[in-house]
Amino acid sequence: MRAFSQGTRVVRTRRSGGAENGCKGGSTSGWVRVFVPFALGYYLSYLLRTVNAVISPRLTDELGLSAASLGLLTSAYFLAFGAAQIPVGIALDRFGPRRVEAALLLLAALGSALFAMADSLGALAGARAMVGLGVSACLMAALKGFTLWYPPERQSSMIGFIMASGSLGALTASVPLAAVLPVLGWRGAFWIIAAVSLFAAVLALRALPDSPAARSEASLAAALRVVAGIFAAPAFLRHAAASVFFVGGFMALQSLWVVPWVMNVNGFDIAGAATVLVALNLGNLAGQLAVGVFGVRLARAGVQPLGLLRAGYGMMLVVQALILWSDLPVLPLWTAFGLLTAANSQIYLSAARAFPPALFGRVSTALNLMAFAGAFCVQWGFGIGLDLMRGMGVELARALAWGFGALLALQALAYLPLLGRPAARPSKGEA
Repeated sequence: MRAFSQGTRVVRTRRSGGAENGCKGGSTSGWVRVFVPFALGYYLSYLLRTVNAVISPRLTDELGLSAASLGLLTSAYFLAFGAAQIPVGIALDRFGPRRVEAALLLLAALGSALFAMADSLGALAGARAMVGLGVSACLMAALKGFTLWYPPERQSSMIGFIMASGSLGALTASVPLAAVLPVLGWRGAFWIIAAVSLFAAVLALRALPDSPAARSEASLAAALRVVAGIFAAPAFLRHAAASVFFVGGFMALQSLWVVPWVMNVNGFDIAGAATVLVALNLGNLAGQLAVGVFGVRLARAGVQPLGLLRAGYGMMLVVQALILWSDLPVLPLWTAFGLLTAANSQIYLSAARAFPPALFGRVSTALNLMAFAGAFCVQWGFGIGLDLMRGMGVELARALAWGFGALLALQALAYLPLLGRPAARPSKGEA
């Protein structure tokens, strides 16, 4: 636990600095000053995460992409995003949310502009990876800022509402985007996204409270030892597979494979597929808002994050099985699936309960790394599997069903470790 102790001291130093110099979250102006820049950043993060689901038919037609190429292109975002999580966690502790968020959003603006100008798979993938890196701090910066500038009793609802802003970004990347594509084209849409990302970077830099650099007693090597200790902890490992296949699997479906599924399995056109995305994202939005509104009440009633995680994931497995094998109406099923995916936000709180509270930032970024690695593997692997099965003469609808079924089986296996008894949180003396 020595590495954990060092990490605890570092974060406590940062927290005290933020409390002294940051925004007092009690006033309306203070709430706007902190919440709006983070909400816009996470809105953009989710918009950019899911935008390829709607523009994928146009990209395929214009550039002649195979399913594997499309999966690789889309998942480049997840690869870069995931690779950035550990450095982002350390940077947030050292430099504060304001500077990290603003600097990376500038990179997202540049990546979006390069994507708008790209004319080859390599250029598109490189630009999308830059975008993924640029928005890699949007959620974690918000979580860090809330712990710095808001009392603990308000943080649960703030997390729910920031997640809801991400759902609004996903909603924008469905029917609204599909409606303007005939006018703007996918390149014009990305020029607008680049401009909004630049505005978000300036807003974060000007509006967010500053936090002094951490007066850290630990070296970078010591900080990395803290992270290594988290990855080796049994409490982290029992959540890791769920983060890969539930959180990452949802992102892979939402950001790409839902559209090919409903078009080829359910017979929808592109407008109908966009409507399904709206239903999915409206469900997710409703679920996140419910977490924001009722999270504190549930906690006071004794409902723990692990309990919500077990219930949500158990019902997700059932709903996905119905999507795969039943003839029930499509829109209600995808709406229910979106509603239940709000349980994903609880995985950060559930895992963190077994660690000292001051390590929340590093635990959450470690779990985010697993989620985005999962999204990359599921998204690209889905495309590779489709190409292999199509090469063997399997029709596309059946190949999609095999891929979805494989994901469902992996989720069921990842669910089992969550059913065990949770580890006790280390005492203050151990921290």
